[in-house]
Amino acid sequence: MSIPRNLGDFVSRTGAAERPLIIGLEFDGSARVMSRGAFDALADAFARGLLKRGIRRGERIAILAANRPEYVAVFMGAMRAGIVPVPVNFKFPATTIAQVIEDCGARLVLHDAERLAALAGRAPGVARVSFDGEGEASLAAWLDPGPFVPRTPEPGETALSLYTSGSTGRPKGVLLSHDSHLWVAKTRMEETDLSGERVLIAAPLYHMNALALAILVCASGATAVMLPQFRAVPYIEAISTHGCTFLTAVPPMIAMMLREKETLARADLSGVRMVRMGSAPVNESLAGQIRTLLPNARIINAYGTTEGGPIVFGGHPDGRPAPMGSVGYPHPQVAVRLVHGETPDTGVLEMKSPAIMLGYHNRPDVSSPITPDGYYSTGDVFRRDADGFHFFVGRADDMFVSGGENIFPGEVETVLESHPDVLQACVVPVADEIKGQKPVAFVVRRPGASLDEAALKSYVLANAPAYQHPRRVWFLDQMLLASTNKIDRAALRQRAEAEFKPVTAS
Repeated sequence: MSIPRNLGDFVSRTGAAERPLIIGLEFDGSARVMSRGAFDALADAFARGLLKRGIRRGERIAILAANRPEYVAVFMGAMRAGIVPVPVNFKFPATTIAQVIEDCGARLVLHDAERLAALAGRAPGVARVSFDGEGEASLAAWLDPGPFVPRTPEPGETALSLYTSGSTGRPKGVLLSHDSHLWVAKTRMEETDLSGERVLIAAPLYHMNALALAILVCASGATAVMLPQFRAVPYIEAISTHGCTFLTAVPPMIAMMLREKETLARADLSGVRMVRMGSAPVNESLAGQIRTLLPNARIINAYGTTEGGPIVFGGHPDGRPAPMGSVGYPHPQVAVRLVHGETPDTGVLEMKSPAIMLGYHNRPDVSSPITPDGYYSTGDVFRRDADGFHFFVGRADDMFVSGGENIFPGEVETVLESHPDVLQACVVPVADEIKGQKPVAFVVRRPGASLDEAALKSYVLANAPAYQHPRRVWFLDQMLLASTNKIDRAALRQRAEAEFKPVTAS
């Protein structure tokens, strides 16, 4: 298969046009199948329609909707026309959604019915186009059926823009080129043959994880089984009913699945051959639960960022198995280094690869994270073992000082999660008059476990420096999640600050 120059045209056209490309599921159990031929026809028709309506090459369109097959088709179609699609996080507050639409300069916003309310009285002058229905304000009215020859991008031309979560300020528009994500898809295809696989996508398409996977499905000849959003019961049922073989997940998703005992008892999950875990490394306790849940699946700890792409680490060149908790050995086509650490084997990860962003859109107020020699500074702290395997420690800006000691929440979470009755942990600081800040923890127990606060605190004291032990532990049925399905550390910190009352002097 020759590699196209335009990312929107990276679709495998081997085999019959009737081959299912995306199976879109609804929460009522219904399904809509979009064939590869129908997908191409819709993408071409949308590309033609955008240009016919006067949207020019390099201009933006926003997409504000839950996952659905048409989302991917119009996303790819816009890029075919040289127009930049901007997936928008619909879990943002309505004011932030309007800010993103204004900031990117979108000429139109494609939305589903549920998200229309977020646009009420906002984003004036931007055309609103519904995925559903008929009439002038519908997607159907913007289609111009017929073949389309994709535009050939200039070197470094922007293909798409994704906005950061805004956890550290106003969301930033990350500009990504055609070349960068053609390289991502091509490289992933060379390493993992997904042709014929059933890939379950439930993470939101406004996030790099799901979007890059959707592009990979199009390019590789796989079939995507797509849920509008993640919900544990429909997710389990989708694996079983549609024979899904490849999953991507984050630890909170697995933890929520484990609670659905009745659904799991009815489901057949034996066909899953690979699960790619992101956002946080898998601990031994969670890995054991995943092996029980998905007995035939290989578990891969993955690491990536919007700015730097999803390819950073991989397998060891000597074939050595990755230790539990490691995200792998540096990928052979990616240069990495650890800087500003206390030792040569610890520090903030900087990386260089063809997937690195072009820059941030319209943000002269933000210092570029690209170093003068072309490395992207991730802001994530890692450690490296003697074999070159890398382990995520935590965000540099999550580090806090307690009584003069630097505490990385990830290090304390690793100790907590090494307890056999702990599935997940999140450590945050609370203010302290004497020590400045102290660690406290939120924990999800393993199903059926009866671990209490005193026992867990004693366990940490026995297995880590005393200054790291959490002064309070709160147990949750499930972690609070941010819009990217990662643990919402900021919300948990607010909760801790509201609830914290020291129980003993320390």
